[in-house]
Amino acid sequence: MSWFRFILYPLSLLYGLVVWIRNKLFDWVLLPSVSYSLPVIGVGNLSTGGTGKTPHVEYLVRLLGTRYRLAVLSRGYKRRSRGLYVVTEESTASQAGDEPLQVKRKFPKVLVVVHESRKKGMAWIMKNHPEVQVVLLDDAFQHRHVRPGLNLLLTEYYHPFFRNVLLPSGTLREPKSSVKRADALIVTKTPEVFSPLDRRFLLESLVPRYKGPILFSTLTYSRWHPVQPGKPPLQESSLKTIFLFTGIANAAALEEHLKTLCQELLVDRFPDHHPFSRSDLKAIRKKYEESISQSKILLTTEKDYMRLRQESLLEVLSGLPVYYVPVEVSFHDPDREVFDTLVGAFVSGFPEPSGRP
Repeated sequence: MSWFRFILYPLSLLYGLVVWIRNKLFDWVLLPSVSYSLPVIGVGNLSTGGTGKTPHVEYLVRLLGTRYRLAVLSRGYKRRSRGLYVVTEESTASQAGDEPLQVKRKFPKVLVVVHESRKKGMAWIMKNHPEVQVVLLDDAFQHRHVRPGLNLLLTEYYHPFFRNVLLPSGTLREPKSSVKRADALIVTKTPEVFSPLDRRFLLESLVPRYKGPILFSTLTYSRWHPVQPGKPPLQESSLKTIFLFTGIANAAALEEHLKTLCQELLVDRFPDHHPFSRSDLKAIRKKYEESISQSKILLTTEKDYMRLRQESLLEVLSGLPVYYVPVEVSFHDPDREVFDTLVGAFVSGFPEPSGRP
């Protein structure tokens, strides 16, 4: 622990006490928590971000979307709108938040709603869309006024919760003991080649803390898509230089992947959900143009692209080879079958909707 984090540690203890009291009030039913008559699946984490919640929500959409009518409910973090907002493909990240917009653009038929209050958002969905059969809650583990029937908790392979501490000294939003509320624990962003030895080591660290199902997922990257319209997607290829610019909480897995595709990876890191400005992009363009590399490309993430989709921003990058990297989740064997079965059994255990009021 660095000296700065050590200084902040007393504040972490105070913060932890406040969170512990709040959780106990929910556990003792002194604070209300609502359950629902349809399957509600929560995807969350104990830390402030970077575990891959949205790609796991998208995995659930692919898993369930062909059989059920789905809704995704999110807070819409960093959006400028307030209250309830129904996301459309034409929405902007400032209206909807980058992650809900990403989900809507990938899955246009899915109802995507944002609201600071998950409870009010759920009430609106059930009143106005009685046809919805399954609701997916993005980042709702700490929002206990809504009680998901299935609580999926994510922890990141390179930064697991048991090596972390509470805010502000660390990045945990809740004590480590809160892991017990989860119905399944998913270790995310594991290496694509994941050895049985690595699995056993992590299980030995996790099993004393959590007795439920423990699963392991990884991220897979597909063809790079241009941020400027009219260009075809680009298959991954060997390059001399990749300029990566990103404002996501944890880009370590992507950086490790890109290092295998180039001789030189140059990274501009911005804060999570950073609203890119023209000056940001002008600085990035200047670095790109000053590079003497003869084989180079500008790259960003899919979530970052949601915040770049403005004409005033894209014109700064005009004429440059700028692409974003779509990402998907996959599970290591045999975890995919275990996860799919767990989710399928939960959802099928509810009766078909019959026109809820």
